[in-house]
Amino acid sequence: MSLQSAGGASSGGTDVLADLFYPLYQRLFDDDSDFVANLETKLAEARIPETVEIYLSKSLALGVITGFMLWVVGTLLGYGLVTFVITEPPTFLALPMPEPYLSIVNSLKLPFIIVVSGLFFGSIGFGSAFGGMVAKPYLDSDARKREINVLLSDSVSFMYALSVGGLNQLEILQAMAKADDTYGEVAKEFQSIVLETEYFDTDYRTAVRNQALQTPSDELSQFLTDMLSIINSGGDMEKFLEDQKEKHMRTSKQEQQMVLETLELFGEMYMTLSLFPLLLIIILVIMSMLGEAQDMLLYGTVYGLIPLIGVGFLVLVSTVVQDEVGDGYLSVEDGEIVDESEKMFDLGIAESYAGRYGIFDRIKSKEGTYVTLNLLKQPHLFFRDYPLAVLAITFPASLVLLAFTVMAGFAPTTFDGVVSAPVRGTFFLIYLPLYVNFVPLTIFHEWNVRSRNSITNKLSDNLRKLSSANDTGMTLLESLKVVADTSSGRLAEEFRTMHAKVNYGTSLKTALREFNNKYHIPRLARTVKLISKAQEASSQITQVLSTAAQASENQDDIERNRKSQTRMQMVIIIMTYVTLLGVMALLKVEFLDTMAGLTQQAAEAESGGGGGGGQFGGGLDIEMLTMLFFHAVTLQGIISGFIAGYIRDVSLMAGLKYVVVLPTLALIVFMMV
Repeated sequence: MSLQSAGGASSGGTDVLADLFYPLYQRLFDDDSDFVANLETKLAEARIPETVEIYLSKSLALGVITGFMLWVVGTLLGYGLVTFVITEPPTFLALPMPEPYLSIVNSLKLPFIIVVSGLFFGSIGFGSAFGGMVAKPYLDSDARKREINVLLSDSVSFMYALSVGGLNQLEILQAMAKADDTYGEVAKEFQSIVLETEYFDTDYRTAVRNQALQTPSDELSQFLTDMLSIINSGGDMEKFLEDQKEKHMRTSKQEQQMVLETLELFGEMYMTLSLFPLLLIIILVIMSMLGEAQDMLLYGTVYGLIPLIGVGFLVLVSTVVQDEVGDGYLSVEDGEIVDESEKMFDLGIAESYAGRYGIFDRIKSKEGTYVTLNLLKQPHLFFRDYPLAVLAITFPASLVLLAFTVMAGFAPTTFDGVVSAPVRGTFFLIYLPLYVNFVPLTIFHEWNVRSRNSITNKLSDNLRKLSSANDTGMTLLESLKVVADTSSGRLAEEFRTMHAKVNYGTSLKTALREFNNKYHIPRLARTVKLISKAQEASSQITQVLSTAAQASENQDDIERNRKSQTRMQMVIIIMTYVTLLGVMALLKVEFLDTMAGLTQQAAEAESGGGGGGGQFGGGLDIEMLTMLFFHAVTLQGIISGFIAGYIRDVSLMAGLKYVVVLPTLALIVFMMV
C-alpha cells in the first residue's frame, strides 16, 4: 500500500514526517499485530480520518523529534551538573577496588552521568509524545462512547416520535443524522450510515450493519443490530422503537444509580483523605516542639498537599459524574446557530444584513443604540443571562480595592507582615477579593439557574396538558394557547409568547427554536427538537407529546434521585470541613496559645534567674503556625466548596455559594480565637 495514496487527507508537514518515518513503522510494527489492529479500530471509533500506518508513522516522528530535543536538554543538564556541581568523581558504592580499575571507573563516572541524563530525558520525551499520540484515539473513543450512552435514551425517543409521525425507516435515519445540534455523537453515527448510502452506493441495511460494528458504544451497537433484524424481517418498526424507548429509559435510571453509589464511596474516601493533611500538620508541629523543625514540610503540606488532594479528587469525580451533553442551542436549517440567542453582544438579524445597503447600516446603528440603552437600563437582567460577564466589573474593582488597602497600610506587603497579623493580612489579600468577585457572581449565577429551572420544573406537566389538548382535535398552536391560559409560571408565559409570534407571521418551528435558544438548556433542546420535527408532518401529535412528556418525567426522576442522594455526600464534605476547622481552632487555643505562654514564662524565668538550657517547645514559631493553620482551613474551605457544588450539580460554578460561606466560617472562628 502506497503511503502517499493513503495519506492524501493529511496536511503537508505531517504528511512529510509520515513519509520519512514510514520505514521505521514497517520495521517496528507488524500490520497483523493486535496492537495495530486495536489502534485501527479506535481510530475509526474516534472518527480520526487517518489510516493506522500514517498515524503511527506520525506518532513515531513526533516521539523521535521530542525525544531528541529532550535528549539535548538532558545532556546539557548533565554536563552542567558535572561541571559546576560535582567537582570530584562521585563514589557510588564505596567498594574497595584495585587501583588500575578504580582509576578507570572514576574517569568514566562523569561521562556516564552525562549520557544517562541525556538518555533519561530523551526516553521521557519519546514516551510522552509517542504514548500521548497512541492514547489519543482511545481517549476520544471513550469520550464519544460516554456521550452516546448518555444521549441514546432521548435519541430513541426521538426516533419513536418520528415513527409515530409517519416517517419510514430511511426518513428516520436521515432525520436522526440531521439532528446533530441536539443529539451530538449519536447523530454523527447516523450521519455515517446516511453518507455511506448516498456516496458509496451501499444499501442502508449494509450501512447499518457496518456502523453497528464500528460504533464505540456497545449499547448503540446492540440497538442497531436489533433494528437491522426488524428491517430485514419486515417487523413493526414503531413497536420496536417503543420497546427500545422503555428499555433505555430504565437503563438510564440504572446507570444513574450506579454513579450515585460510586459517589457515595468517593464521599467516604474524601473524608479520609482530607484528614491526612491535618494529621501531618500535627506530627510536624510535635517534631518542631522536639527541636526538629520542618518548616518546608509544613509549607508544602498547607500550600501544596491540600490543594493537590482537592484537585485530584475533583478530577476523580469528573471521570464518574455525567456532565450535561450539548450546549442547548438549536440550529437553523443551514446548520448555523441563531445569532440573537447565542452571542452576548449580537444585534440580531440587523447584523446579518449590514454592509449590503446603507439602510441596513443605519438599522444596525439604531439597533446597537437600542441594545446599549436597554443594557444600561436593566444591567441586572444582562448579568442574570450572562453571570460570568459580571467579572469584567468586579475583577478590576477588586484590584483597585486591593491597591487602596496596600497604599493605606491595611494590607501587609511582606511575608513577615502576613505572619505577624495572619487574620488581618489574609482578609485583605484573599478574603476581600474573594468577596468582591464571588458574591456578585454567585448571586447572578443562582438567579440564572433559578430562571432556567422555572422552565424545566413544569415542563413535564405542561407537556401532558399539551398532549391532552391535542388529543381533543386542537392543533399544536391552539393547544399552546389553551395550556398558556390554564397554567401559570414562566413556561406558560413563553407558550403565550410563542402563540403571539405565530399570529404575527412567525412559523411555529421558528418560534419553538427561538424559545429554546433563549434558555439553551440541553434537556429542553431535545424536547423542542422532538416536537418541532413531529409537527412538520402533522398537527395531531398526541403520541409524540406523550413521548416527550414521558422522557421529561424520566429525566425529572433521575434528577430528583441524584439530588436526594448527593445531598448526603455534600453534607459529609461540609461536616468534614467543619470538623477540621474545629480541630484547628482547638489547636490554636489549647496548644499554640498555651505553648506561647509557657515559652514566655520560661524566657522571663531565664532572664531573671540566669538559668540556661533549652526549653521544651521553645523552637515553635507561634505566629507562623497560626498563619499556617488559618491558611490551611481557608484553602480547605475553598476546595471543599467547589467539590460540594460539583458533586451536587456537576458544575464548578454551583459551588460558588459554598466557596463564599465555608472560608467565612474559618474567618469568623479565627477572629474569635
